[in-house]
Amino acid sequence: MDSNIVGATECSDRHESASQIYDLALDIGGSLAKLVYFTKDNNHCVDGEGGVSHKAALEMCNGSRSYPVLKGRLNFVKFETSKIVDCLEFIQSKKIHFGNQHQGVPANSSNNDIKATGGGAYKYADLFKERLGISLDKEDEMDSLVAGANFLLKIDHNDLYPYLLVNIGSGVSMIKVEGDGKFQRVSGTSVGGGTFWGLGRLLTKCTSFDELLELSHRGNNRVIDMLVRDIYGGLEYSKIGLTSTAIASSFGKAVSDSKELEEYKPEDIARSLLRMISNNIGQISYLNALRYGLKRIFFGGFFIGGHAYTMDTISVAVNFWSKGEAKAMFLQHEGFLGAMGAFMSSEKHGLKELMVNQAVQQFPNSVCGAVNKIHGLLNGESNDDGSIDCSVYTG
Repeated sequence: MDSNIVGATECSDRHESASQIYDLALDIGGSLAKLVYFTKDNNHCVDGEGGVSHKAALEMCNGSRSYPVLKGRLNFVKFETSKIVDCLEFIQSKKIHFGNQHQGVPANSSNNDIKATGGGAYKYADLFKERLGISLDKEDEMDSLVAGANFLLKIDHNDLYPYLLVNIGSGVSMIKVEGDGKFQRVSGTSVGGGTFWGLGRLLTKCTSFDELLELSHRGNNRVIDMLVRDIYGGLEYSKIGLTSTAIASSFGKAVSDSKELEEYKPEDIARSLLRMISNNIGQISYLNALRYGLKRIFFGGFFIGGHAYTMDTISVAVNFWSKGEAKAMFLQHEGFLGAMGAFMSSEKHGLKELMVNQAVQQFPNSVCGAVNKIHGLLNGESNDDGSIDCSVYTG
């Protein structure tokens, strides 16, 4: 399997030019609005492929169910919630809201609704109705998050449950998951992705979350963070297990240095901010996992964004505090768990019945040896544009 983690990106028009757009679902959070929608190409219908009869194809792929089997693509798109109008215009331009249909039968006004979750499903319901003439069929936010995560993690249930799901959105929710539909929100913190983006916007000239994340990649947090060696004259504090490079105080050097504020580089500020928030989330997550005896912690949400440094920092924090007992694991398309769960709540496409191919990959990590990445794939690899090819039942 390709080791590349494809981040949440807007899908390419080249895939949609010859395709029909079907079901759409939304997760409208405080910072970002996420869309998942399905496109199919009529040229890819299983019926008749390789001399296989329609009935035989159905029996091989879906037992005795009397719906055609179509090959298609799941697409993932995001917008800043503050620019929700851009999201509406995207939906309208691609006529996705008229794609909630079956077998090519156009949707009508009495049937023209889409699944949606998150606070924005309530906040912007009237706007969607006024601008697009559609109703938002609201799904519970926690239900959708867990359903989306479980779907992408569908392996042997004896090995999967229980686990801690840490969803890092504007704030952070920590959910103990014991099975399909069996979960409890056990904790959370207000220091999350919204904190990173909000403080980053105040401290740098970045105009988007992605720009801030990319800026942090070029920075050096040690210019701003006070390390143990800065306090102990270059030495470590071995008695309590602190290395010389451990962070003693995030942003601490800004107090002790004689630099003027303008001398601090934006990329170093962004890096320090990312490190501070990632460390904090990793520590709190482990303490909650410890509280409930959970060994595996799955992280989702756009704060991660497939960013290797973010995953590394969270993993190091979990490894440090657990002394190697717990593992931090990361989902592909981690920012779309809620939207995926809302998408799955529709009975139209039959995604709940799909077999999910699953693989766990590891990559080198300087401190904890390995960081686990979970790839939840729908009968196919991710494409370069972030979409997923899959077999989907429609009817």
